[in-house]
Amino acid sequence: METFPDGMAIVYCEGAFGTPNGKTAHGLVRRTKRYQVLSIIDSEHTADDAGQILDGKPKGIPVVSDLQTALKADCQAGRTASHFVIGLAPDGGRLSSDDRQAVIEAIKAGLHVDSGLHDFLSEDEEIACLAEEKKVRIRDVRKTPPRKDLHFFSGKIEQVTSLKVAVLGTDSAVGKRTTAWLIIDAFQEAGLGAELVGTGQTSWMQGAKYCIMLDSLINDFVSGEIEHAVWTAWKEENPDAVIIEGQGSLMNPAYPGGFEILAAGRPDAVILQHAPVRKEYDGFPGYPIQPLPIQIKAIEIISGKPVAAVTINHEHISKEEIPAVCDSITRETGLPAVDVLLEGAGRLVPLLLEYNRQ
Repeated sequence: METFPDGMAIVYCEGAFGTPNGKTAHGLVRRTKRYQVLSIIDSEHTADDAGQILDGKPKGIPVVSDLQTALKADCQAGRTASHFVIGLAPDGGRLSSDDRQAVIEAIKAGLHVDSGLHDFLSEDEEIACLAEEKKVRIRDVRKTPPRKDLHFFSGKIEQVTSLKVAVLGTDSAVGKRTTAWLIIDAFQEAGLGAELVGTGQTSWMQGAKYCIMLDSLINDFVSGEIEHAVWTAWKEENPDAVIIEGQGSLMNPAYPGGFEILAAGRPDAVILQHAPVRKEYDGFPGYPIQPLPIQIKAIEIISGKPVAAVTINHEHISKEEIPAVCDSITRETGLPAVDVLLEGAGRLVPLLLEYNRQ
């Protein structure tokens, strides 16, 4: 059983905070049980409050220009950072040469390093030797268990009696994880038990108890690991609902995701996260996002289960425009449309409970 927090963290997000490539840092600013977040490093947003940048709500987490500034501020405040967390989520999960130097600087400062990238720091000889010398720990969150410890699909998912809800999206970096957590909050506020099954490194960094690294898994074991995580969350917690975080999107050319969640997680209903203003897949101009009704139809054909509601990402939409945007989606799809980041997910709970098999 893990005990939180692991320590006090400086989150590195140089050049990416407030953009899709900073989504890991965004998740840690919004919530984490694993760390107490002291500051964000991004020289493009210095002197700003991280929460104010993201959601217009101050969180008391400053954005600073570099590691030395962060350490100096911590010292003046009587705090001591223990962790340097990579808050970047770049395309392909690669570490640039400048970011690598930032990791080396953090290790020299005596900080443990947690990274969710595909470039494993523990396999970088210079970094690994320096970490050993400085007696600090490197955790490559995206490293998967040995093959002998991975699970193959068995069918035990059919034993699960909790309501299962998958939060899928029409694109990558569209807010699926944040919406999943807000649905957890809404179930708990309604006096019901709910567990998140995380499927990426940010969920683990936020302290999700049941978590897999879906995009690092060997393909033969993806379905089995999804099934095992959902089954374990149900077996150990007996929650009213298990909420499964989506990855990528069903028809994304670079980050296809969702099929295995539908096939192996076997949700009773799907929530579809959507950014109405996006016309092309994030980071891939020339690849148009398929219309919302087509995406809904594809999900329902594959899963045999309904999309219960559309939750929106309000990027590039003014607060005043959001109600009209939601009404337009409802007219187009016949489904409720909710901006959960602004109003919470309370409206979704009774709607989702209608799909409970118990």
